[in-house]
Amino acid sequence: MRTCLAGCGTAPRRNTAHVPDWTSENVASAPALPPAPVPNPAPSLLRAPTNPPAPSAPAKSTETWVALNRWCKASGLPPPLRLAQTPLPAYALTNSTGAFILRTGSHFAQWEGLECRLGFAPQLIDGQPFVHALDLRKTIEPLLCGPPRCFLIANSQIRQTNGAPPTIVIDPGHGGDDPGTQSVLARRYEKEFTLDWARRLQRLLAINGWQAFLTRTNDVDVPLSNRVAFAEEHKAGLFLSLHFNSAAPDEIQTGLETYCLTPAGMPSSVTRGFSDDQALIFPNNAFDPQNLQLAFQVHRAILQVTGNRDRGVRRARFPGVLRGQQRPAILVEGGYLSNPREASLISDPAYRQKLAEAVARGLGCSLKDES
Repeated sequence: MRTCLAGCGTAPRRNTAHVPDWTSENVASAPALPPAPVPNPAPSLLRAPTNPPAPSAPAKSTETWVALNRWCKASGLPPPLRLAQTPLPAYALTNSTGAFILRTGSHFAQWEGLECRLGFAPQLIDGQPFVHALDLRKTIEPLLCGPPRCFLIANSQIRQTNGAPPTIVIDPGHGGDDPGTQSVLARRYEKEFTLDWARRLQRLLAINGWQAFLTRTNDVDVPLSNRVAFAEEHKAGLFLSLHFNSAAPDEIQTGLETYCLTPAGMPSSVTRGFSDDQALIFPNNAFDPQNLQLAFQVHRAILQVTGNRDRGVRRARFPGVLRGQQRPAILVEGGYLSNPREASLISDPAYRQKLAEAVARGLGCSLKDES
């Protein structure tokens, strides 16, 4: 099977594995443990920094691998609970906000039933689980020890001190001479569907008191740098890029993927054939924790509505529209236009409305007027 660059029909493709399991690092699906239910999280706050620090290299640590038992104790968490010994030892980290499940020897993990990928496979040393220090700081701590899950925007960065509503820039992927991927049905293009999805989301957010701006409002090709500059000009508190996926000519691949930028020093979970220089530091790396929290919140909300296959929250450096963002920013791949079933759904305006409502809920909207 082959997958392509997010939403782009002409980008490099790479081989992927067949049946998903925890022992293979090339698979695209969640571990074989029974998935936890996808709950509706209670509304609560996620705070982004008012004045984000300039991005810098990851802090030097005296140790690269950290004993999980010691980290839990220092973090005020219960000791890791061993769930299984074979085929790979599995452990659960728990607190009042949820459970994070990992396996030694595997990059794949689960956060509250959703697929999560670690930068480095945990190790078993002298019979004890050890986790890479970067994964603790950039993945486990933001999810397990960070603010509660719901991304209600009530902080001074996104909701200005003068009482102005929260501001988001929505980016309908592709446009104009860049049509994106082509649907396997009716030969319609991604650019049409992303724009309609974005317009529907904009209306929902406006009804619920947000300022929502689109990087394009018609069929034009907007350079990636202009999309980044647009968010800066509008002093956006959040940036959300909307796409649809393709694995053409493979018609089997399905599911939802959500992307955020890879932290400096960590390998990307997806490269799509592009170089992946772990030493690179981008402006958006100042928001690594908020990016991950936002990605999981929106990803969860879409899955709850669509029932799509969970292909996970992924980290990558290739989405140029994310790298320069100086605000929490994510990219959502809402389904596969190369799969006949998902292409049929995506072509249905009612389904795109469901997608818009799901994203709005993921951002914390109650959709008081959605009826």
